Amino acid sequence: MSDTPHVAVTGAAGFIGSRVVGDLARAHPDWTLTALDNFYLGEVREVEGVPVEHVDIRHREELAEALADADAVVHLAAISGVDDCEQHPDRAYEVNVAGTANVAYCCRQTGAALAFPFSMAVIGDPPGFPITADTRRDPLNWYGETKVLGERTIETMADGAFPAHLFMISNLYGEHTVGDRTVSKNTVINFFVERALAGKPLTVYEPGSQARNFIHVRDVSAAFVASVEQLLADRTAGETGARAFEVASDEDPSVLAVAEMVQRVANEKRDIDVDVEIVENPRSGETLVDEFGVDTSTIEQELDWRPERSVEASIRELLSPADHEM
Repeated sequence: MSDTPHVAVTGAAGFIGSRVVGDLARAHPDWTLTALDNFYLGEVREVEGVPVEHVDIRHREELAEALADADAVVHLAAISGVDDCEQHPDRAYEVNVAGTANVAYCCRQTGAALAFPFSMAVIGDPPGFPITADTRRDPLNWYGETKVLGERTIETMADGAFPAHLFMISNLYGEHTVGDRTVSKNTVINFFVERALAGKPLTVYEPGSQARNFIHVRDVSAAFVASVEQLLADRTAGETGARAFEVASDEDPSVLAVAEMVQRVANEKRDIDVDVEIVENPRSGETLVDEFGVDTSTIEQELDWRPERSVEASIRELLSPADHEM
């Protein structure tokens, strides 16, 4: 590794990736950053002066050239979400499984460190709480299956070859800005806020009591920055192998409770009155548990990371008439 680290980010035009590139650039302006995306969904083309290059992780030769000089890779390119994976199963396999294998293989060839997220969807119905990175894998849908396969591939590739961090990330929400663009995603909290702003009922899939753990995109990005800093040190020390961490908060309200919170804050902040409606659940593979506690002590101790944003404060920010915090 040179004196000035070179970090590459795949999926850099997306919801998390664009925030990670920006946070890395602000935290380490002397580092060389490479941002990659195939622009399947991401619309960002530049972050903090770093251009986003068109590279598809399914094309290994093209990918290997782009990652050749990287000391660390933050691999965020993915077909994310249950619905997209169910509707495009072949694409989900090609990107989430074969594409992730390509990234891990490139890291194995060069020794570059690797940070990779996988979803709580890998767990399915949890056997107990609190959840940890060691909780057994039993996904209920194809999205979760592809993420398990990606996780296992990196574990195998990293052994004896490069250091890797695997992040089990809970339910995302929030937004951030890149230049004059607001970057968001149709996560459940964002969905409720957008419905409220449009004066539409907040539709909650039955039974409504299903709990979720929620984490803000800016907290997730901060975890990746801390990860890269540690991985670079691990690589210099010659360490190899994969470590798994939980990236979550201490908040696991029910989906109905979140909808009612958005309903209340929308009335307080915007004088908007909307109804909350329980509707039939079209997702036969949805996890239905009434608690979703996650133990984040490992990442707190080893990467000195803690979530800073609460669900209600973030909902208030999203519904504020004033400009949102970056």
